[in-house]
Amino acid sequence: MPDYDAAYAQLDWEVFRSWLDYFPGGGLNIAHEAIDRHVAHGRGSHEALRWIRKSGEVQRYSYADLKTETDRFANLLVNLGLGKGARVFSMLGRVPELYIAALGTLKAGGVFCPLYSAFGPEPVRARMTIGEADVLVTNAQTYTRKIAAYRADIPSLKHVLLTQDGTDTIPGTIDLKAALAETPAQFELVQTAPEDMALLHFTSGTTGRPKGAVHVHEAVVAHHATGRIALDLRPYDTYWCTADPGWVTGTSYGIIAPLTVGATMVVDEAEFEANRWYDTLEREKVTVWYTAPTAIRLLMKAGAELPRTRDLSSLRFMASVGEPLNPEAVTWSHAVFGKPFHDNWWQTETGGIMIANYASMDVKPGSMGKPLPGVAAGILEVSETGTGVIDKPMAVGHLALRRGWPSIFRSYLNEEKRFAACFRDGWYLSGDLAMRDVDGYFWFVGRADDVIKSAGHLIGPFEVESALIEHPAVAEAAVIGIPDERAGEVVKAFVTLHAGQAGSDALAKELLGHARKLLGAAIAPRQIEIVDDLPRTRSGKIMRRLLKARELGLPEGDISTLETPA
Repeated sequence: MPDYDAAYAQLDWEVFRSWLDYFPGGGLNIAHEAIDRHVAHGRGSHEALRWIRKSGEVQRYSYADLKTETDRFANLLVNLGLGKGARVFSMLGRVPELYIAALGTLKAGGVFCPLYSAFGPEPVRARMTIGEADVLVTNAQTYTRKIAAYRADIPSLKHVLLTQDGTDTIPGTIDLKAALAETPAQFELVQTAPEDMALLHFTSGTTGRPKGAVHVHEAVVAHHATGRIALDLRPYDTYWCTADPGWVTGTSYGIIAPLTVGATMVVDEAEFEANRWYDTLEREKVTVWYTAPTAIRLLMKAGAELPRTRDLSSLRFMASVGEPLNPEAVTWSHAVFGKPFHDNWWQTETGGIMIANYASMDVKPGSMGKPLPGVAAGILEVSETGTGVIDKPMAVGHLALRRGWPSIFRSYLNEEKRFAACFRDGWYLSGDLAMRDVDGYFWFVGRADDVIKSAGHLIGPFEVESALIEHPAVAEAAVIGIPDERAGEVVKAFVTLHAGQAGSDALAKELLGHARKLLGAAIAPRQIEIVDDLPRTRSGKIMRRLLKARELGLPEGDISTLETPA
């Protein structure tokens, strides 16, 4: 996309649909577009998946290999009496069985739902009960520790497939490796329709039970288009998405988008470690890298010398997602990598990237970028009587999208009222507040329920946090509003420090002065607390609402996605 304005005017979802094969008669299946069509078009020998074990050993799968393995898995489901509509849940880390199960399920016309491997027993039981799981794919240790005791409480669960080898068979489970070895490798893919349910992703609300966002096979149109346009992916790229497979990004852009484009996916089984990540980027000659702001800040914390000792010349495009990317991180990436991280914005409900900084555009540090061609985004004023578009540049309002893109969620499973509340006057209301500048770039302000109202001012947490991170001692920051008799609310900030920095009252006062100098007295924090860590989800988002609940002694709500449950 060399010219954004021209592309936005010329490209639409009909054009994007033409980039895929479809079936005669208009059928569509994600797994066909991700695997089988490449084999049919003579690219079966091209490397699809490069898996790096924790030990460092590498295992490679071509597109033809993936076709064989996913055919086997689809056949296994059918042999177990399951087919179209069957709901297959996975609870695995970054291992090949996860990717094979996801795509094999879709081939059989089933519905795939990934769960975080770090979930405790209760979040697992809740999600499998809500989602009416038919099958669970996991390993023996996870099953024994987290699921076995609750299995009878999930009446829909028919089969548990265990990935680990072992001489002892756990009663009531199936050894996946042994079962697949006895299963034929030829499968006639189920020709699903675009509106057939394909994916189920659970997202946590501030209160109440988790919501199951339903996505259909037509979502692949958006996955493919955004992979090409927003991530600049090409068939011969080596691509690394660091997202946890239990998070929507780990499916949309850790499986579907790169495979539909025909690229090679790098998958590292191990968790974050700065030296290992730089080794992977260098050794595997990664060309496109998609990661999260939390990981970028951890790399910043590790220092600029580590990447300077590596040959990272293969890298041509870097992108970030999960929460807003602070301007400081963009500036740092320019200095260290010679190129910026490109932030983008989307949600579990949107199914794919909606707003992005593109390779052909100048990056404005701190901005989300501009809408994808085919996406109509607006800043709205929302009241009980209706909505109105705000045209004034840099005015704060609700970030909304016009309905009609293929990857929009079709429902919250069995929760129509919650689903209906997301839409007004033909707009999807994201729950985020944002601004749009005179050049059409969008700027994140905060979640609507995170924005702080102080003495008549609307204060976005992101602006304050970004200012604090500019201080050389600060690694991360999170901002909340706390009650104040005069102002209604005042800003309190929680910060973590870079290695080698020591917390003290003197530093806290210095940070208060730093923030006041940059932001002014009306916006700067009144209080700063230096902490060892911040609560975050497994996908890396800082949970401001949890900080506020703990500060004010309020109920914490759903904390099932917390990285380290407290």
